[in-house]
Amino acid sequence: MKLICIGRNYAEHIKELANEKPEDPVVFIKPDSAILPKEQDFYIPEFSNNVHYEVEVLLKIRKVGKHIDINFASNYYDEVGLGIDFTARDLQQKLKEKGLPWEKAKGFDGSAVIGNWLPKSNFQDLNDLSFSLIKNGEIAQEGSTGQMLWKPDELISYVSRFFTLKKGDIIFTGTPAGVGKIKPNDYLSGILEGKELFSVKIK
Repeated sequence: MKLICIGRNYAEHIKELANEKPEDPVVFIKPDSAILPKEQDFYIPEFSNNVHYEVEVLLKIRKVGKHIDINFASNYYDEVGLGIDFTARDLQQKLKEKGLPWEKAKGFDGSAVIGNWLPKSNFQDLNDLSFSLIKNGEIAQEGSTGQMLWKPDELISYVSRFFTLKKGDIIFTGTPAGVGKIKPNDYLSGILEGKELFSVKIK
């Protein structure tokens, strides 16, 4: 099982971090050890003073696929979820300045929150799903899959050119604007189309 993550997939998030708009999807991997166990608190790692939340729509792959045509991409997932890509922003910035990979800032233990899954058949249009991150009772991030630069089927097709997708793999589809720093005792929850799919307390 692998976690395939997409960076810079929302224009406003690109602007808020002063990044360049990519010509192709930005892809990176989190190891399975990054998954935060269900019902477990998230502990801010000692190597970072600036961990950010990034709420993202998730896709769960249902069967093996390689070089998937975009017209058939929808056949490769039947569940949609919501999660958090925790990012050690200070460490990421240092790595980016040196032209080094991001894995230490993105793939550390517990950095991937994976919420409950919903059948994609529950939704009329997967390219227009609204979602949000609630921090301490207030909206911190809001977005829609309609704002994605590359939609879910496009991402599956693109990623499968480089990685064979296997049953159980999860694609993190990118985060909208509004990312921010967490601190101890924060309480985060994720809402997809009005349904709470995860909650996590920060320690």
